[in-house]
Amino acid sequence: MQVQEIKFEATNDFKSLVLHDMALRQRQLFLQFHLQSSDDLKALVGLLNRFDVISQIGQLIVTCSVSPAILPILKEQCFSMWHDWQLNEEFESIEQQHTIFWQAGRFNFNVTKQPIIYGILNVTPDSFYDGGRYQSESQMSEQIAAMVTAGANVIEVGGQTTRPGFEEITDQMEIDRIAPAIKIITARFPRVAIAVDTYKLNVMHAVIEMGVDIINDVNAFTDDTRKLQLLSPTKVGLLTMHSSRNHEYQNLTQEMRHFFEQNIATIMDSGVARQRIALDQGIGYSKVADGYQDYAMMRNIDQFNYLQRPMMIAISRKGFGAKLFGLAKEDRLPVTLVAEAYMYLHGGNILRVHDVTETVQLVKMLDEIKKGYWIKKQE
Repeated sequence: MQVQEIKFEATNDFKSLVLHDMALRQRQLFLQFHLQSSDDLKALVGLLNRFDVISQIGQLIVTCSVSPAILPILKEQCFSMWHDWQLNEEFESIEQQHTIFWQAGRFNFNVTKQPIIYGILNVTPDSFYDGGRYQSESQMSEQIAAMVTAGANVIEVGGQTTRPGFEEITDQMEIDRIAPAIKIITARFPRVAIAVDTYKLNVMHAVIEMGVDIINDVNAFTDDTRKLQLLSPTKVGLLTMHSSRNHEYQNLTQEMRHFFEQNIATIMDSGVARQRIALDQGIGYSKVADGYQDYAMMRNIDQFNYLQRPMMIAISRKGFGAKLFGLAKEDRLPVTLVAEAYMYLHGGNILRVHDVTETVQLVKMLDEIKKGYWIKKQE
């Protein structure tokens, strides 16, 4: 038996356009099996029926459409039925072609296999949600430990808020704020990636020397050419954010695509490998704060799956909860989880959150549902 992936080009034929869109936006896979006997055909069709997939049956050929979540289970079931190592290798080759990695400092995250739970630690007095909560080293240490215990893969330290109307502090003040938290994570939690949220060149210099794994720049690394000159020879992961605070769009999705395509190209032209880049849509950074553009960006996250880069979900307790429901920031967790669930199911795979425990539960529940195919064990 053999299996191969079928790929559809975006031609003028409408059917091909739809299938091409499904492959890119929904990350749907189209597989074709070549079988050796009618018994194999019958067995495979019976197996595929248990996965509720659409399939077309020919003479010893079966073509089907499957979601990425099915592929590992289908591979396992096929091997248990046929014990065919070549078929197993063909499945693995298809899986590898659709696996997205994020190389971030000491870590190489497989975000296709497991999303990143990205805990937020703002050590500022004025951040919109947790400002002033984690000022002392003991407060920082306690919160870091709680997030790691709850399941955070990354802890992001922020010393300069970028909330609407923020006041800029000096580079040295920002460094002094974040350095203690970075040292705590380095000393106590070496298996957790350290991220820093900063748009300042001098702060980037300092935290690279401290050994951070990720830098998150709301200015997308392109406002100062020295940033990419600094980052290029390192192994630091770049989280690059789109922002529309300074302009308005005629066609949101189209112009965001253009932004990300140009931004990725600029970053790569500086010598940064594509695998080091992750993307953030910049929800909350629209020209009109907490406006309807934010909902459009929650919805259109799957429009950027074709870029094959990790996509961040960064909406934790943001102002849409107040706009829609009049909720105080302390009461926005339920609506945050609803919106995060939608975005996770449509391609987001880095969840930047204040509430790690609940987010881990969200991801685990959705993952179990996505792979919830019941295959009766053979007696």
